[in-house]
Amino acid sequence: MVNMRDPTSFLREEYEALVKSELDWKIRVLQGPSTPWCVVDGKKVLMFCSNNYLSLSNHPKLKEAAIEAVQTHGAGSGSVRPIAGTMDIHVELENRLAKFKHAEASLVYQTGFAANAGLIPQLVGKEDLIISDELNHGSIIDGVRLAHAERAVYKHSDPQDLRRVLDEAEKHSPPYRRILIITDGVFSMDGDIAPLDKIAEAAAEHGAMVYVDDAHGEGVLGEGGRGIVSHFKLTRDLVHVEMGTFSKAFGVVGGHVSGSKDLFNFAYNKSRTWLLSGSHPPAVAAACIAAVDVLEKEPQHVKTLWDHTTYFKKAMKDLGFNIGNSQTPITPIIVGESGVAKKLSQRLFEEGVFALPIVFPMVARDKSRIRTIMNAALTRNDLDFAISAFAKIGKDLQII
Repeated sequence: MVNMRDPTSFLREEYEALVKSELDWKIRVLQGPSTPWCVVDGKKVLMFCSNNYLSLSNHPKLKEAAIEAVQTHGAGSGSVRPIAGTMDIHVELENRLAKFKHAEASLVYQTGFAANAGLIPQLVGKEDLIISDELNHGSIIDGVRLAHAERAVYKHSDPQDLRRVLDEAEKHSPPYRRILIITDGVFSMDGDIAPLDKIAEAAAEHGAMVYVDDAHGEGVLGEGGRGIVSHFKLTRDLVHVEMGTFSKAFGVVGGHVSGSKDLFNFAYNKSRTWLLSGSHPPAVAAACIAAVDVLEKEPQHVKTLWDHTTYFKKAMKDLGFNIGNSQTPITPIIVGESGVAKKLSQRLFEEGVFALPIVFPMVARDKSRIRTIMNAALTRNDLDFAISAFAKIGKDLQII
């Protein structure tokens, strides 16, 4: 007998289960540019959760570059990169980025997620081993799942546990053809920095490749915002793949990898996410080039970002909030249960501060939080406004 039950009923059922458990996302709409003070769902609020660290998404140089590119190159590229979609503006971006990163070459992907999903499965196969930090980003996890390699996990940011896994891998019979160690540079939920220097040292001793996802380190860490490889003063012989994104501190959108010329040639010939996706519109590529220009010529943005970060972290600690072990402009306000995080977010919005809750499965069930992210365009008065709101509501909800 044919089952006449609606085959899509699970969609509503699973969504309703998420709502009941207070684990669903409530999408708010930004009505205008991403600026410190903006309009969200019709209300003027202080933006406190954007990845737009340096406020470049509304920088006049980026907007001017994007407009000019539309006039000279049109609205779209018309194709995928390997066929007819590689424009001179895409090549210019990759050359500029490689120079900025002090790398032999850089390859631009459509998104950071596309870089991880497209490159990781090509670097390793069924005769290989991937070793991953236990708190790696979802895009890394999906890239690892697409690979046919064996998998191992080491304790979060624990080089000694990584060495344990590497030692065990050396005993494998037959020997692994390749070993790939993958870590986030800055962990996006906690704001801590991977000990990349110690990871690279352990990898070198075992002949393993190192792949770092530095999405939240670019524009933040290192010389002039050059990222985590620069931050630890490492060479490309020690960190073989530095992956990043234009959608955070660079203020635009897109992913990329930097490293050797061999990596560049391998990646664009093997990554299906690169080979089979349309290339960036000219305006996007031009805005990304302008973002590199700004980072090189206007170092004050990175300095201000860190000044704000130090000020805000101290104030939140002094109030008694749990901000975890953050070392970067990502400052989690850890409150425990998802319902508390959602109430705190809603109350903050009512007070004029836009900061979203992060709940399971993005973090552990008892580690729900408000994730705040500093922005270089904020003022000291803006920070004090947000701190006062957190203090008032934190006391009302008995968080502090």
